[in-house]
Amino acid sequence: MAEISATNGNLNHVLSVKDGDSNHNSHHDSASNKTNNPKPDICASVPFIQKLLAEVLGTYFLIFAGCASVVVNLNKDKVITFPGISIVWGLVVMVMIYSVGHISGAHFNPAVTFAFATTKRFPWKQVPAYIASQLLGSTLASGTLRLLFNGKHDHFAGTLPTGSDMQSFVIEFIITFYLMFVVSGVATDNRAIGELAGLAIGATILLNVMFAGPISGASMNPARSLGPAIVSNEYKGIWIYLVAPTLGATAGAWVYNLIRFTDKPLREITKSGSFLKNIGRNGSN
Repeated sequence: MAEISATNGNLNHVLSVKDGDSNHNSHHDSASNKTNNPKPDICASVPFIQKLLAEVLGTYFLIFAGCASVVVNLNKDKVITFPGISIVWGLVVMVMIYSVGHISGAHFNPAVTFAFATTKRFPWKQVPAYIASQLLGSTLASGTLRLLFNGKHDHFAGTLPTGSDMQSFVIEFIITFYLMFVVSGVATDNRAIGELAGLAIGATILLNVMFAGPISGASMNPARSLGPAIVSNEYKGIWIYLVAPTLGATAGAWVYNLIRFTDKPLREITKSGSFLKNIGRNGSN
């Protein structure tokens, strides 16, 4: 759920290996390739497929661990407790960001992918494949839990509003806005400490689940809600968890962009005095 690498949003180049190439005709082959061979489709490249697999696996383990904490807590007399569930969600997001963030950007969330695309930090042509991978991972994880905990142990691990639909909608919008605002700050701004992105984002998930979980389920992620809904055929209030996180994430990304003063790293900003002083100087020119 975080774009933690500066190159994650860039298109990958397809590695082309040819047999029988020789040094004396390499320049000729290169020139002819530019004119005769079209560019390979990004969707067919091995690096892009690796990204999609990373998104499937990352979302799978995210949903499996998080939803398993809910199901086990219900089956075992609340042994995990609600704070424990919140910690599990925060920890699994953190460890998966550090595990595959350098491969796929660790989105694990269609709302995050969409928000990055709207701010031109992710190519639109990759959005459908990313979202499909995230939904696949979520559905597979929910199906696994359904097989492991069936019969009297079968509990719905999805998200349902406990109050009014509007209350849950607003809560989901706010907490996803908060999440995406943090993601944009720690994972896309080169002035932030990138190594701490996973920790900051995981802590944000933990905080959101702690206070919003009893109200809306603290989804913040359409895939997190849709996967269990598909497996359990339970779609009550599902529109809330598809629309509110998408709008919240998009708003969070754009608001952070509004307060992003510059893309320069901190050392360049402080090199010639305070940043505010630089703004005043530039404004007077």
